[in-house]
Amino acid sequence: MATQETVPEIRSFVGGRPVDAETKERLDVLDPATGEVLGHVPLSGPSEVDQAVRAAAEAFESWQEEPVTRRARRMFGLQTLLERELDGLARLVTRENGKHLDEARGEVRRGIEVVELAAGMTTLMKGETLDQVARGVDVSLHRFPLGVCCGITPFNFPAMIPLWFAPLAIAAGNTFVLKPSQRTPLTANRLAELFAEAGFPDGVLNVVHGAQQAVEALIDHPETRAVSFVGSAPVARKVYERSGSRGKRVQALAGAKNHLVVMPDAELELAVPAVFASAFSNAGQRCLAGSVAVAVGGIGDELVAGISRMAREARVAPGDEPGTDADSTVTPVTTQGRSSGSPTTSSSASGRAPRSAWMAAGRARTADSSSGRPCSTGWLPR
Repeated sequence: MATQETVPEIRSFVGGRPVDAETKERLDVLDPATGEVLGHVPLSGPSEVDQAVRAAAEAFESWQEEPVTRRARRMFGLQTLLERELDGLARLVTRENGKHLDEARGEVRRGIEVVELAAGMTTLMKGETLDQVARGVDVSLHRFPLGVCCGITPFNFPAMIPLWFAPLAIAAGNTFVLKPSQRTPLTANRLAELFAEAGFPDGVLNVVHGAQQAVEALIDHPETRAVSFVGSAPVARKVYERSGSRGKRVQALAGAKNHLVVMPDAELELAVPAVFASAFSNAGQRCLAGSVAVAVGGIGDELVAGISRMAREARVAPGDEPGTDADSTVTPVTTQGRSSGSPTTSSSASGRAPRSAWMAAGRARTADSSSGRPCSTGWLPR
């Protein structure tokens, strides 16, 4: 484990270079698998946010005039770099987030697909014309960039969601300020470095670290024109209301879920702790990841009963038991599949097929807390 002297200071990335924060407040960034301190991230305030937004606003003056073909060409270069660095990015996601390496690779791959889409901005930015809508009147539609956009992203997808937001905004001629989760700042900084390496001008993409104070400063700043957010429902509502009241364009997506698969032949003594650990922390508090959708075979009732029993034993506050709170729920979803023990295609409450990478299922790699080591999705065997 790193000592206090060797733990690096994590810096924001503003105007094409790392910058020190004025604030003295720091938060430890932990490796969820080992508890190792990976770095100290600054909890930036309005002054640091203002520096990042002003750098983006200055870059916007020239970037909006960049021909769309040249903006798209840089996206092709970024896609090439991301492909080259895919494994390294996946390892970084695993280290600071704790998810399985294969799942981390899939996350980065989904982000690269959006960069590929942004490389087609020459088509996406096309306008429309319509002649003679009335006598002597023609209509034309043109698309123009807004200005400085900002993205507020969660800890559970530190690579994918920033790559959902920033490339499309930047390819359209905007500049961008990213505020990643303070729990997963390393991936965001690495992405900013890759944008710079791909040839994007200084200030086109900026990263500022922080928590609630930084989010509010981004929303309130007069130079920000659009806000994108992904996270829990309560925070999404606050972001939407605060942004809307200040005349910002706002996209606030909420209700992120962990998807788990519990096969019909699962051993309940292993499955119940695994699912409970995904919905609640060890102290019995709700997990920030949101709801947990569980695809089950013929053991749904027993599974939910076991989870509720564990919640009571952990003294979870009233209303926080699985199935009673909109922000942390366990939803059994019956599956129609093959015989017991065989792969099963199932649907979650959201209508999508659950990803199998988490596989907190049956005879999975799950152990109780006395013999395992902490992970962001529960406990893994030593």
